[in-house]
Formats: sequence, structure tokens, C-alpha cells
Amino acid sequence: MKTAIIVMSDPKSGDEALGRVFNALAVVQEAQQAGDEVELVFNGAGTRWPQELANPVHPAHGLYNAVRESVRGASCGCAAVFGATAGVESCGLPLLKDKALAGTPGISNLRRYLADGWATLVF
Repeated sequence: MKTAIIVMSDPKSGDEALGRVFNALAVVQEAQQAGDEVELVFNGAGTRWPQELANPVHPAHGLYNAVRESVRGASCGCAAVFGATAGVESCGLPLLKDKALAGTPGISNLRRYLADGWATLVF
């Protein structure tokens, strides 16, 4: 099984956003444990999450580190729009720009997951 997990929730949105990212990370961990192919991508305002999750006192920090090998990166264009580029870079995540989009430095290509038959979940 191949599963793409896309996190778009904004960490500035409070408890609901925390619940979304926590559940996204839990699905990634479950997929890893089952031996599935799984990738996590941060898009939109979700590009603010990596810096939050890298903080050792964050409640989802341990889970984030447990699934870190499945984190593909964060959309470059989205990170630029949401002021998250430096935060993503400080966490050592790639800035994804495999899809050209006018007016941006490029964004992550989410359509490829659908075209390749991946189950795709958005949190």
C-alpha cells in the first residue's frame, strides 16, 4: 500500500490543528509499522508545522521524530507565502518545488500521488 499524508492545517489555529497533525503523524506511524510506502508532505499553512514539531517540548515532538524518515518535505512556494521557509530549512527538510507554478519558486506536486494510485489523506 502507498499512502500520501498531506498536512495543511495551520499550527496557529489551536487545538483542532494540533489534533489534525497528531492524527496525520499517527497514520504515518501505523503505515510504517505495516511496512507500507508512506510519505508526509507539509503544504499551505502546514509548512509552519516542521519548526513547531522540532521543538522538544511540543506534545507531538516524539511522534514526529519517530516518523521523520517518511517526511518528504514542505512545499517551497507555500513556505514562502506563509513565512515558513527559514523554519523548514532550520529543520533540515527539503523545500519541494517539483511542480512549476507561476508567481512561485515552485510547489510540491500533489497530483503525482493521485496519478500514481497513492491513497491520499489531507489533514
